[in-house]
Amino acid sequence: MQNSEAYLNPSVVQSIKRLDLKAQFIVKGFMHGLHASPLQGFSVEFSDHRKYEPGDDPKDIDWRLYARTDKYYVRKYESETNMTGWLVVDSSASMGYSNGAGVTKFDYAISLAAALSYLMIYRQDPVGLATFGEKLGRSTPPRSKRSQFGSILSTLSQLRPTGKTNVAASLTQLAGMLKRASLVMVFSDLLGDPEETLRAVYRLRHSGHDVILFHILDDAEARFPFRGTVELADPETGESIVVDADAARVDYERALEEFRARFRKEASNAKFDFVELDVTIPFDKALLEYLTARSQRR
Repeated sequence: MQNSEAYLNPSVVQSIKRLDLKAQFIVKGFMHGLHASPLQGFSVEFSDHRKYEPGDDPKDIDWRLYARTDKYYVRKYESETNMTGWLVVDSSASMGYSNGAGVTKFDYAISLAAALSYLMIYRQDPVGLATFGEKLGRSTPPRSKRSQFGSILSTLSQLRPTGKTNVAASLTQLAGMLKRASLVMVFSDLLGDPEETLRAVYRLRHSGHDVILFHILDDAEARFPFRGTVELADPETGESIVVDADAARVDYERALEEFRARFRKEASNAKFDFVELDVTIPFDKALLEYLTARSQRR
């Protein structure tokens, strides 16, 4: 395995104890892979440039970059580049579920959130943090200072997945709290009524916010590997049910696909991003989705 791939492997990252090192590990691997890949547009985008468009002042063209790429890019100014971001992390009990992958949904979420906070602060973009269960919990207002990274990590490292969740109520509460247009990045398994969740997302969109929903599942939730008679428990209510996994598999897979298809459709209609992840997927997929959304919203 190449080093950049190792840096992006959730099980490798999980072996690192310090959250700040996890974040830097992920971003280092991502940037190494990005620079080595044909996706140089993202690399340029990350470096305070955008493609030249008719009407741009030719004086703003970066001619040294043109000499290297044979393409016209103009330098971005601060008013174009700074974007306020909110990391919104589900800390309910269901996020602590793991069927043996070694990485819980919660582990995956906070590692990804930490990496994105590092990435945004490196870019001098203001970024804040909000946590939620049944309602919004702890929050850290957006700032772009380097010390903000430590503040966000301090909160993330103290979180434990516990209690029930209400995604819709929490996002609605967040929409009422935000004072300026922001990029809202939600990390959750999205348990709950999808109709209510989507109404809350629409409220954020109607208020001028860009939204990325990172839908994080355990590997077992994404692929349903169970066989025979199994007991399945709800981590938030404690209720359990005994099912014939072989008989239930088709219905489960259909229900999951219908759920995700609904969110994909609404994401296309309402212009938000819906990113399907499970805890085995390397972090670069999620980071690329973030950079793609970031560049498209300019």
